Amino acid sequence: MADQALSEPLTITKNGRDRLVLVSAEEFFRLKSRERRAILPEHLSNAELDLIAQSEVPVEHEVLDAEMEGYAL
Repeated sequence: MADQALSEPLTITKNGRDRLVLVSAEEFFRLKSRERRAILPEHLSNAELDLIAQSEVPVEHEVLDAEMEGYAL
């Protein structure tokens, strides 16, 4: 079983339902390194804040503006 997980993810089931996925340590750390992290605005530099302030939402995503209705910016 461990040898199989070295080359591909191995799904372990219980009562016909997926319970665990066994992956190699290399794959685990690769996935972990891609983990997204949130940072507080006060930890951003002035240059980063300026870039954010100057950014624009692409036209194809303007539909998302409706999701911001009711939020104070």
